Amino acid sequence: MINSKLKTIRDQVVACQLCSLAKTRTLPVIGQGSHKAKIMFVGEAPGANEDQTGQPFCGRAGNILGELLESIGIKREEVYICNILKCRPPNNRAPLKSEIDACTPYLYEQIKSIKPKVICCLGNFSVRFIMEKFNLQNKIQGISRLRSQMFNGENEEVGKVKIVPMYHPAVATYNANMKSVLMEDFKVLKDI
Repeated sequence: MINSKLKTIRDQVVACQLCSLAKTRTLPVIGQGSHKAKIMFVGEAPGANEDQTGQPFCGRAGNILGELLESIGIKREEVYICNILKCRPPNNRAPLKSEIDACTPYLYEQIKSIKPKVICCLGNFSVRFIMEKFNLQNKIQGISRLRSQMFNGENEEVGKVKIVPMYHPAVATYNANMKSVLMEDFKVLKDI
């Protein structure tokens, strides 16, 4: 059964023209997974494969994410996966503040609709947005200092949520040694 609020968000994203990324995208990448997920993963932005398919984390980083989930006994279809941005920035460049400001209201509506117990932030952009939304701005640091820690966040609209910053799985596509670090870090999710 489809969540009607998430369907509305999907329709809004498909029609969205709030920033210039709408002109260069092939498909928006809205999100994928269980609408009743206890764990939500929030990445940075779609890459080339995601832009072609409309599915989050379907390329090399997605394969790594799948392995990480499998390593802790969680199926991909049990979680919800999305990004800060719904459209791919040209050449996979970092998101601009104006793009984040235009796109994150959709993400926040997804969070309010799904009401996950845990939000796993994949990378610095995700960490900053999520920690600010859940009144943890005084804890924000670089991902290498925050990774695999758990923070108790809360706000009036969503309530209490555990926030777990992690390296983005793409880090292991550039440095194979990072895969074992990610595997170790993901054990925190299993413990929660």
